[in-house]
Amino acid sequence: MNIRRATREDIPAMSAMLARAFHEDPIVSWVFRDEPSRAKYTRRFFAGRARVLIGQQEIYMADGVAAAAMWARPDEWRDPPLRALKELAILTPGVGRRVGRVMRGLVQVEARHPKAPHWYLAVLGTEPDRQGEGLATKLLHAVLDECDRDEVPAYLETGTERNVAFYTRHGFKVTEELRLPKGPPVWLMWRDPRL
Repeated sequence: MNIRRATREDIPAMSAMLARAFHEDPIVSWVFRDEPSRAKYTRRFFAGRARVLIGQQEIYMADGVAAAAMWARPDEWRDPPLRALKELAILTPGVGRRVGRVMRGLVQVEARHPKAPHWYLAVLGTEPDRQGEGLATKLLHAVLDECDRDEVPAYLETGTERNVAFYTRHGFKVTEELRLPKGPPVWLMWRDPRL
């Protein structure tokens, strides 16, 4: 299994893969309700996240573009305000009249983001026909092993209940369950370093 850091050239293929991986995700389905256009807007969303995070050089890919993990280093998880506004403008047509509700939900999640220094797992996804091969585990440990070595915690949010068990196996614990406005639950998860 080949793990490598992503480059800017990888962003289009990685974003398309993540759009397939997250097509049925409860949060993605809540944000982009129109199923036929969901892939287009989800691809744009992941490309935007990648463009923001690529400069940190902490986006990892497995087996070409079979899986990807986007990490933010401690104290570098927050998007620059102008970038966030630009991404919102790109995605608003996909959200439609529900933009206010979606923004309230995302603000609620961000308001609960821990203040203590930590690595933030912004995105972890695997090509649907490659799930179950251990790719996500390898990508997690590209950073979690460093977290343990340097004694730094990690944090993530997930909107998929089965992922809670997956992340729990890797040392994360649910700190809060939040329900999005007229939407699905989101589990906020923290991992103390394993010494």
